[in-house]
Amino acid sequence: MSRVAKKPISLPKGVEMSMAAGSISVKGPKGTLSIAQPAGVSVNVDGAQVNVSPADLANDAIAGTVRALLANLVTGVSAGYERKLELVGVGYRASMQGRDVNLTLGFSHPVLFKVPEGVSVETPTQTEILIKGADKQAVGQVAAKIRAFRPPEPYKGKGVRYSGEKITLKEAKKA
Repeated sequence: MSRVAKKPISLPKGVEMSMAAGSISVKGPKGTLSIAQPAGVSVNVDGAQVNVSPADLANDAIAGTVRALLANLVTGVSAGYERKLELVGVGYRASMQGRDVNLTLGFSHPVLFKVPEGVSVETPTQTEILIKGADKQAVGQVAAKIRAFRPPEPYKGKGVRYSGEKITLKEAKKA
């Protein structure tokens, strides 16, 4: 059996997990999230613990995946997820315009990014973007889309990068 699936998920105070009609939903202080329950995996809720087990050996890998997804849902509805982006470069700025993020990234025009539902974006300074939400996948996807407008380039390191991301700079051409 998968080593990941063997580990039980503990439900924090205020978090409830319920199963109905082929889907598993988790409800907590930060909202409600749900996933479809795949065939061949059984999920048992015992009070404040959740155990995932495969129906047979063929579904071993998917049991580990379901356990990881459920653990992400539990963390999302209880603590939430956040991703921080940094803008590096002269004149690179970010600001909020209502629900949209206005990015000045060295193009001839500003880039306007519409933030999807379920994700909140803040700009504590002009060169920082803070993305928060309960859904880990949605937070990561928004961060990746914003970074894709101007990924860090390898010569000066200018662009949008994740906080703590290390950019390996190339040496300039020598004549």
